Amino acid sequence: MIGIIGGSGLYNIEGIKVLEEVKVETPFGEPSDSYIVAEYKDKKVIFLPRHGRGHKFPPHLINFRANIWGFRKLGVNRILSVSAVGGINPNFNPGDFVISDNFVDFTKSRIQTFYEGIYSKDSDTNYQDEVEEYLNTKRVVHIDVTEPFCPIMRESLIKACRENGSKFHEKGVYVATEGPRLETKAEIKMFSNMGFDIVGMTLVPEVVLARELKIHFGSISIVTNLAAGISENRLTSDEVVEMMHKKNEEIKQVILKFLDILPDNFNCQCEEVLKGAAI
Repeated sequence: MIGIIGGSGLYNIEGIKVLEEVKVETPFGEPSDSYIVAEYKDKKVIFLPRHGRGHKFPPHLINFRANIWGFRKLGVNRILSVSAVGGINPNFNPGDFVISDNFVDFTKSRIQTFYEGIYSKDSDTNYQDEVEEYLNTKRVVHIDVTEPFCPIMRESLIKACRENGSKFHEKGVYVATEGPRLETKAEIKMFSNMGFDIVGMTLVPEVVLARELKIHFGSISIVTNLAAGISENRLTSDEVVEMMHKKNEEIKQVILKFLDILPDNFNCQCEEVLKGAAI
């Protein structure tokens, strides 16, 4: 089953039938909102607005652990993340889609693991897997994130963008910042010199937490504006919202193609990430 995390209203797509809304309790607190359970052809799809409907939660206060755990509790084993980003790479223009292949983390205060050793919370699900074992036995876990994104998810996103005729970049390094403030000109210059392509505030720790639960994870970002110092204008939230509205229908069509393309069986190593990772 696939989960999609992004802005409110992504589930309002022709061809997707909303079945119900589900409120989920987790050992890590409340998710950002109720989960929207929907159906597309013969596939069940679960949507979650990352910031809550009405954009209630700023990026640094999103309960990422509850959001990702809620997906697991509902049976989701694949997550697609949709997000807005600023462009750093001069070849990445507003309106372009980016399918990230790696990330760099400059966040400061976010909990990035479910496995906190003696402080770990017990699982509230009954899956017989390493996640349950490691949480309930209070293990410390160090996962490999050499390749943080599922290669099958990335390949499917690339095909979906190509078939839709969208302008996109099939690789990109996402640098995650704490927020909620935007970055300074000096920070963006540093990121540019380091070779980063896009900047945002939500991919981390989403991707890390999903990987800790053996969930396949893919990301598609929309460049909504040029980052500080690259753009000659003062940055505003209005331009981000305006570009997301402009690209709303296009991203929905990409999502439908992605759902059509995504194979039933994956031949990647994402579900092996916990083997040998616990101490």
